[in-house]
Amino acid sequence: MRIAVMSDIHGFSLALDTVRADLAEQGPFDEIVVAGDICEVGPDPQGVVDRLRETGWTVIQGNTDYELVEAAEWATGIEEHEYWVEHLTDDAMNFVAMLPFSRRIMPPGGTSPAHELLIVHANPHNLIDQLHPKATDRELRDVIGDEQAGTIAFGHVHIAYIRHVAGTMLVDVSAVGNPKDGDLRCKYGILNWDANTQRWTAEIRRLDYPLEATEAQIRASGMPNPEKVIKKLEKASYSDA
Repeated sequence: MRIAVMSDIHGFSLALDTVRADLAEQGPFDEIVVAGDICEVGPDPQGVVDRLRETGWTVIQGNTDYELVEAAEWATGIEEHEYWVEHLTDDAMNFVAMLPFSRRIMPPGGTSPAHELLIVHANPHNLIDQLHPKATDRELRDVIGDEQAGTIAFGHVHIAYIRHVAGTMLVDVSAVGNPKDGDLRCKYGILNWDANTQRWTAEIRRLDYPLEATEAQIRASGMPNPEKVIKKLEKASYSDA
């Protein structure tokens, strides 16, 4: 069984196209899952939704997806979200609003929660608390809580890593649209189930970012502060230095 997991497209449709092309080369896959944060930040939220809907991939909700729907429904902090609310059709917004929290996969021959692959945006319990690569094992276990799945794939932090913590494999697939680990490449994960060993293995794919075309798209989009968006994208880091 092969599962592809990506996360944090954030409205960067050309980066999504890059990943789609690689998936076509790396496939076939039993399932492709998008772990949330699909629309907000980048220039083309509607284009991302349209692409995802035509693929039929499994899409779950991220924190910015939830915040965007809240802003559209209740005008909560609407100024912060205005561009993305205005650039999604009602049908697209309904799609975002109906996204589930998680996707749980029991592979063929799996017999216990330890064999399960759980895909979430941030962690098994909410859309906010981070499974950060710099956290200690104990801190990570506190966030994982009582979740029994043996493998958890997620995004949210935008920093790719694979780590084993007390019998759980954590796979941060990083971000398609705006990675933050100092490496401006589109990233996603491939998880393989080995029926003989009854274990999941994981790899991170790293693809050249369509930077020039994306910068042109940002400048032509009419989105607020385009040069600031470009600068943050190029930086590929949370650091202000």
